[in-house]
Amino acid sequence: MGALIALLVVLGILLLIVLVIGGMVVGIYNRLVALRNEFKNQFSQIDVQLKRRHDLIPNLVETAKGYMAHERGTLDEVIAARNGAVVARQKAAADSTDPNALPQIAAAEGALTQSLGRLFAVAEAYPDLKANQTMLQLQSELTDTENKISFARQAYNESVRNYNTQREIFPNSLIAGIFNFAPASLFEITEPGDREVPKVSFT
Repeated sequence: MGALIALLVVLGILLLIVLVIGGMVVGIYNRLVALRNEFKNQFSQIDVQLKRRHDLIPNLVETAKGYMAHERGTLDEVIAARNGAVVARQKAAADSTDPNALPQIAAAEGALTQSLGRLFAVAEAYPDLKANQTMLQLQSELTDTENKISFARQAYNESVRNYNTQREIFPNSLIAGIFNFAPASLFEITEPGDREVPKVSFT
């Protein structure tokens, strides 16, 4: 009888240990899922603002075209850069956990920013374009969108840091490895010139 009681006690202790460990695993798993969903949601906010930026550019180029007939190369460069940025954004939107997606967006957006900078520099030589109300409205909307992208990127990077920290600490790292919680990439801009919002003011 004593041996049976001892066995039951041992089994009870083992069951308790299993339940505690199981509870910890479930808790860590759920936390990682929540953090992953958070950074994916934050990326969707970036995606909305990037789409708005991309949608503004054809209107801006179309407006400039009427005044800058001799600057076809500059206008074509902006459209080509915009199209490249759209492709990169759509690819990342399809899978925001792809570690290669964010560097591709950053590179494409950097190229777009530089081409816009060249467009606005050239536009300085066209007084009628600088005074055009449509152009002034578009430049105001573009500036506003650039600021929103910057804020959305900061929020995204913070959520990515939180997620990556949680997946790297022990024992979370064990659960992350078992359930394939891959590291997330920061949305970093590596070229110093790409950090600057295009100068769009003609005043």
